[in-house]
Amino acid sequence: MTISSASIMAALRAVVDPELGESVVDLGLIYRMQIEASRVHITMTLTAQGCPLRDSLAEWVRRAIREVPGVDDVEVIVTFDPPWTPDRIGRAQSR
Repeated sequence: MTISSASIMAALRAVVDPELGESVVDLGLIYRMQIEASRVHITMTLTAQGCPLRDSLAEWVRRAIREVPGVDDVEVIVTFDPPWTPDRIGRAQSR
């Protein structure tokens, strides 16, 4: 089964930052997505480096993507390079 970037992005839209009430996609927190067979690699950021939900948001992203048919493994890397700024809102990344 081929996993599409559209199906991954659709799953990620269900992951909502509870402080801002928007999805991680709409907030522009997803910097990179790479699909290799049944494995998905996500590089994402958070709105603040000291975010107390760092581990939770990464786990919510992992769980959402695991629900996509054909996905067997998910790797989530959280980075702050470059740091998130509000101008990223609405800029979905899928490369």
